[in-house]
Amino acid sequence: MEVRNVPTPLGDARLLVDEAPNPRATLVLGHGAGGGAHARDLAALAAELPAAGITVVRLEQPWRVAGRRVAPRPALLDEGWLAAVPNVDVVGPLVLGGRSSGARVACRTAGRLDAAGVVCLASPLHLPGRPERSRFDELVNSGVPTLVVQGERDSFGRPDEFEPGPYELVTVPHADHGMAVPKTEDQRATLKAVVNAVAAWFGNALGVRLR
Repeated sequence: MEVRNVPTPLGDARLLVDEAPNPRATLVLGHGAGGGAHARDLAALAAELPAAGITVVRLEQPWRVAGRRVAPRPALLDEGWLAAVPNVDVVGPLVLGGRSSGARVACRTAGRLDAAGVVCLASPLHLPGRPERSRFDELVNSGVPTLVVQGERDSFGRPDEFEPGPYELVTVPHADHGMAVPKTEDQRATLKAVVNAVAAWFGNALGVRLR
């Protein structure tokens, strides 16, 4: 893994690059507001997808690099992301994505960064207990092919709460918002299911021929 900082108007962002030996696509992933680039699902994608031909870049937002604990407002998240992503060496189609608030940023900026698609992990459809304040419009307005990988027990939006739309929805059995499962379930198998869903979508939705 290569780690490098890149400048943005909000301070340095950090790129954690797991490069595919013979890349056929590039996936840039943002983290959530409550965690960083080492979240279990982001780490699993970075560990597994390069062998299939997808370079995975995890992007740490400037607020996180600076050691702050609270994420800034959405407009500033977008600003940092828009400044940092052009520093990525892209091979093949560029796909943006992330978990939780990182997924929202990817949806809002896909058009401005000429992304070929968006991958949303644990998409925060609403705040826990506040289904009336839906963020569904952000998801359906990405303007590009979109994948949502959602835990069955996600308090920010269970899969059955998502309305039909121009996206693909994959349910991860037993998983919560952090893609964690009860001790009676297999955590490794759960993360493998997340990886397999993303890899399959690259092939089926974008036509990327993976190894």
